[in-house]
Amino acid sequence: MEPSAIRNHTQQIKTEAARLGFDFCGIAKAEFLSEDARRLESWLNQGMHGKMHYMENWLDKRVDPRKLVSNAKSVISLMLNYFPEQLQPKGFPKISKYAFGMDYHFVIKEKLQELLAFINENIGEVNGRAFVDSAPVLERTWAQKTGLGWIGKNGMLINKNSGSYFFLAELILDIELSYDSAMTNDHCGTCTKCIDACPTDAILPNKVVDGSKCISYLTIELKDEIPNEFKNKMTGWAFGCDVCQETCPWNRFSKPNGVPEFSAIAEQLNLTARDWTEMTDEVFNKLFKDSPIKRTKLAGMKKNVSFLFPTE
Repeated sequence: MEPSAIRNHTQQIKTEAARLGFDFCGIAKAEFLSEDARRLESWLNQGMHGKMHYMENWLDKRVDPRKLVSNAKSVISLMLNYFPEQLQPKGFPKISKYAFGMDYHFVIKEKLQELLAFINENIGEVNGRAFVDSAPVLERTWAQKTGLGWIGKNGMLINKNSGSYFFLAELILDIELSYDSAMTNDHCGTCTKCIDACPTDAILPNKVVDGSKCISYLTIELKDEIPNEFKNKMTGWAFGCDVCQETCPWNRFSKPNGVPEFSAIAEQLNLTARDWTEMTDEVFNKLFKDSPIKRTKLAGMKKNVSFLFPTE
């Protein structure tokens, strides 16, 4: 394909991504991630995935997008801001900011399908797949490789102008596009605020996060009882945790998102510990039908809240 056509297709895709509401769009060549393969294998061998046994599956696909999409040539990384306009009032069991509104899987998947349809209609039939945090894709690595930010000491993708409160998503396509330069600079410097602030000491040196100690893992992924070693260390978090992002200096640049579906729902955020422990399945299913919180089910939330507030 002529270079001018490749440039034109790339610009069309980025323009449509912006029209659909994505805040950033970057593109990288689909290739084997050798460094990530070594790092992931080491992380798994040390048991830092806890009981997330699914992380042990599809290792070859996690580090090579060409095994996810036949003849893949390009990985399009997209970012969508979720920083809320209203924060949760103090004193309630804490909910991670990404879960304030509608489940992001629904919102972003629809946008990705629209973008894929646009590509098929305006550029030509492509073989491609859309991914939203639900398949073996190393989304932060690809966002860094497409120049959208760097991976901080807390393992989050950080954008120098906008911080880290972003959902990441990808389109993997079998067409050649113009590729952005990877972000090679690390702007964390000597700052260790996220490491120092982590209540469970989950953030280790060299950008390693021990997932088995992370509060997000303990309150969402872990189906068993939370180990007693974390008593009085959860700092009120009942679903997820934002401590490492709240303390990151780069998040002073975070701005409220403009996505109506991500608007905070007061009914969900103003629940006391007693409200949670006395809640029925009927009420839970009604309140959280379209929320990420439904992932833990009511039993999971009651388990978390009773661990935080055992006398409630």
